Amino acid sequence: MTFHAAHDALDQHQTDCLVIGAFEGKLTATAEKLDAHLNGALAKLLKSGDISGKTGEVLPLLGLNGLKAERLLVVGLGKEEKYNIDMMRKAVAAATRWIKATPAKDATFALLENCKRKATSIPALIQSIGDVLYQFAAEKKEKVKALDLKTITILDNNEEAGIAEAVAYGQALVNGMSLTKTLANMPANMMTPKDLGEAALKLAEKYPSIKATVLNKDDIKKLQMGAFLAVAQGSKEKPRFIVLEYVHEEMQNEAPIALVGKGVTFDTGGISLKPGAAMDEMKYDMGGAASVLGTFRALAELNLKANVIGLIPATENMPSGKAVKPGDVVTSMSGQTIEILNTDAEGRLILCDALTYATQFKPKAIVDIATLTGAIIVALGHEVSGLFSNNDTLSNKLKESADTTRDYVWEFPIWDHIFQPMLDSNFADMGNISSGGRGAGSITAACFLERFVEDYPWAHLDIAGTAWTSGKEKGATARPVPLLLDFIKNYKD
Repeated sequence: MTFHAAHDALDQHQTDCLVIGAFEGKLTATAEKLDAHLNGALAKLLKSGDISGKTGEVLPLLGLNGLKAERLLVVGLGKEEKYNIDMMRKAVAAATRWIKATPAKDATFALLENCKRKATSIPALIQSIGDVLYQFAAEKKEKVKALDLKTITILDNNEEAGIAEAVAYGQALVNGMSLTKTLANMPANMMTPKDLGEAALKLAEKYPSIKATVLNKDDIKKLQMGAFLAVAQGSKEKPRFIVLEYVHEEMQNEAPIALVGKGVTFDTGGISLKPGAAMDEMKYDMGGAASVLGTFRALAELNLKANVIGLIPATENMPSGKAVKPGDVVTSMSGQTIEILNTDAEGRLILCDALTYATQFKPKAIVDIATLTGAIIVALGHEVSGLFSNNDTLSNKLKESADTTRDYVWEFPIWDHIFQPMLDSNFADMGNISSGGRGAGSITAACFLERFVEDYPWAHLDIAGTAWTSGKEKGATARPVPLLLDFIKNYKD
């Protein structure tokens, strides 16, 4: 799927499907301008009620004289006074679903006239299209039919500076999100730690600006990542530790941003075994790792001025005669000891060693991304990710990017005097879960991670509720790639 910008006149624009908007009871200025070439046909349809203008409702019109477009699709934008980027995204998604069901090979969207911040609106529009058109090459006897729709044009009559750049940004964002979705959607037997490492190497092979190093079990042992190895020891699949580096030539002397993604390619819970219901969805427990790889692809495509390190501890969490047991004590890379009270709290065990590894780069910010706790779903549901941070400046940057991209987060407190004592252990420096029961589960998980970042600015994104959807539309969402890419793009010391 490719996206382009164009500036030609609506009536002269050749496309299989031209999409314009209408508010409730009113045509947009773009639609009115086009209607002048259609002898008032749109105004008549609005008056008759055929064009409702309600958000997401569509009216297709074919064979209109006065247009070079084969199809005209009028999509409702809702009430004009309430129109915002969220309503635009809903309208774009509805229009895309209609076009997807037709033989159209290309389509053009002319919906930008009411967008005040096109640098934000265009990527959001493209993301909405990309979400609808994404297809996973499922392992089925009857192969998934390739989409007819191959090209999307974003039409804007004003040749403003930055339109092409915004389209290119949207293209890279969608490509990065598609990679994240595909990696996360893969069945666990086809996306092992080894496979995830190979995906990183393939990414670096395709984009020379990315360097990828994949460490094996022996390398991990040499690093003394005892917490990571404890999780991995129950599986026949050997762990991998993936190191990604993206350095723009103008940023070589800058301290990097470190992204750390949880890469549990399948999580049974280990000896603390999970319930069987919906355990198939535990293939998504590497959603944080997949989001790091998708973000790196987008960075490389944009040639963004940034210095970014990506770290991915990849393993399965399996029960076996070799698996770590509740009550076992292990030594992390930092030298701190951990009493493993629950083997299903494994994500923090692999992340803590990766966070320690991150500090050697002396980063200006560390952001870890993990499908970490079920408690975050209880607190926030499936639309908002949890944010935890030891640095207000960093958390504010992330919240600003979250609001811009609608990749929403909500920040929780991690007050040391209240929550850190909950991790106390009689047999090690800390337990891997709270000794005080299930309360504040997401917060104590974050407090555990905080012990491994030294004094570096750090933030933790708990995406357990947002990394995938369940039910009939089950699949990876690629969150928080939009947030991460915007955060890196706009990061300023």
